[in-house]
Amino acid sequence: MTDRMPELLGTLETALYADDLDAATAFWQDVMGLEAFQSVPGRHVFFRITKQPRPQLLLVFRPDATQRAPEPDARLPVPPHGARGPGHFCLAVPPDALDRWRNHLTGRGVAIEADFRWPNGARSIYFRDPAGNSIELADPALWI
Repeated sequence: MTDRMPELLGTLETALYADDLDAATAFWQDVMGLEAFQSVPGRHVFFRITKQPRPQLLLVFRPDATQRAPEPDARLPVPPHGARGPGHFCLAVPPDALDRWRNHLTGRGVAIEADFRWPNGARSIYFRDPAGNSIELADPALWI
């Protein structure tokens, strides 16, 4: 009998936490261009990053709402989760689009915290979302 590791397809969801979901929605939709496709007021807003070749989603939750255990009769008994303090999220960007992203962000009043090249030559730009999460746009060659 061979004990082989089951297959993984990649990342489907990434979660960030924010107390102000309206500010999160405005940022991720209007500044970053992600499609908000599902929300529950006071609990969460979900954004579509890509549909193909596989869906990738950003889930933004209000931690106070998700740290409670689900009701015993909940239709979707998702276990409690949440985080406090700034998280980190990185989006892959074509290297020739990083200057356009920098200009786009600064034009909308988003302060750039760092913009540099890694030892392998890949470039990253760092900034904050309204909840204080560290957001990075990076050349995918960073991890090659």
